[in-house]
Amino acid sequence: MRHDIILARADARVPRYTSYPTAPHFSADIGPDRYAGWLGELDPQQPVSLYLHVPFCRSMCWYCGCHTKATRRAEPVDAYAAVLLDEIELVAGRLPARMKVSHIHWGGGSPTYLAPARFVEIMDRLRARFDVLADAEIAVEVDPRIFSGSMASAFRSAGVTRASLGVQTFDPEVQKAVNRVQDYELVADCVERLRAAGVDAFNMDLIYGLPLQTEANCRDSARKALSLGPDRFSVFGYAHVPHMKPHQKMISEDALPGPAERLAQADAIAEELVAGGQEPIGLDHFARRGDALAQALHDGSIRRNFQGYTTDAAPAIIGFGSSAIGWLPQGYVQNTPMTHDWERRVLEGRLPTARGYALTDDDRMRRTIIEQLMCRLEADPVAIAAAHGLPAPEADLSDFLRDGVVAMDGSRIVIDPTYRPLARSVAAAFDARLANSTARHAVAV
Repeated sequence: MRHDIILARADARVPRYTSYPTAPHFSADIGPDRYAGWLGELDPQQPVSLYLHVPFCRSMCWYCGCHTKATRRAEPVDAYAAVLLDEIELVAGRLPARMKVSHIHWGGGSPTYLAPARFVEIMDRLRARFDVLADAEIAVEVDPRIFSGSMASAFRSAGVTRASLGVQTFDPEVQKAVNRVQDYELVADCVERLRAAGVDAFNMDLIYGLPLQTEANCRDSARKALSLGPDRFSVFGYAHVPHMKPHQKMISEDALPGPAERLAQADAIAEELVAGGQEPIGLDHFARRGDALAQALHDGSIRRNFQGYTTDAAPAIIGFGSSAIGWLPQGYVQNTPMTHDWERRVLEGRLPTARGYALTDDDRMRRTIIEQLMCRLEADPVAIAAAHGLPAPEADLSDFLRDGVVAMDGSRIVIDPTYRPLARSVAAAFDARLANSTARHAVAV
């Protein structure tokens, strides 16, 4: 019965809700001048978070949905890093003070494709222009295939505290089918290098829904990943969007598992992770029982942003690099995604903001409802609306109520945890823009 109810909604396309409104609603109406004004209005007493995007990989994984490009040449990566230093100066010059920083997140692409000396130089520049707090989390996404001993030393020098390893699967045939070959020993060696460099906290990414994946090899990958002792996992369903990411045409749509197989694979991974001591977090994350993310779930402080589920409570995220998205009290901003255009704008002394969105009070209210549903599987729209000085928004949950996906406790909506895969679909009931959106989102399950 559970599977039937989920599968009936599995092919619906809904946003991942790492923001609200979502990125397709950003427009060029928000540009460099507006962003500069927003930066100048930040509260110097409040810490901010920093996100740095490195859009390069040594080779392209066919499943990838990120803003990145493959290159074997070191020169464009190094040139990009030099401009990143200039963008840090540009942004810092528009802030009202030397801002405190509570989180730094490096994403990509592959940040570990930077030369180790450049990575340290950029971290040093951040510390020169910002007050990076002593207990700040500094997290870096790591490609185990290119993580060298010299980069491990750079991590130690730069004070990195957390790494996120792109594992995806340990099945060799699946790895070949998606052009990401990395055996268990290689990943284990990467973990040992990280620990030797003092990076004791790390996450792993796993994917289901890839060609040649089965329930059995998904279970095997989860068990192998658990044996390496990660604190957290992110478990994503592969989103096949070749109209947006042309390299995904290398994956035959006929080779992809169907909705029932995808759900069985997701369930299999979740069962293994929970049996291995991990606690489900929101839609698709897991954290070791006692981990800070699990604690944030229980005390209600957990958040969701463009990096997924987080303990980061900073009211602003400042993005650096091409395509990087910033999250400020006033709204969202995104840098131009074209690397050469981003470089040109920064070298001309201009903020490279290409588009954004100015939040309304109604947006903030709906964002809170959606975020709580996505994080805690429950929300009280009436109480949230009252806190924003607004009437509660209308939402049709009748089908979810009929099928037992959600229950009502007074005005509080509670998603049955066994229907966790439908959290995005329930949240979408509060999305005032989805009905008129032309964006092609990922399938619900």
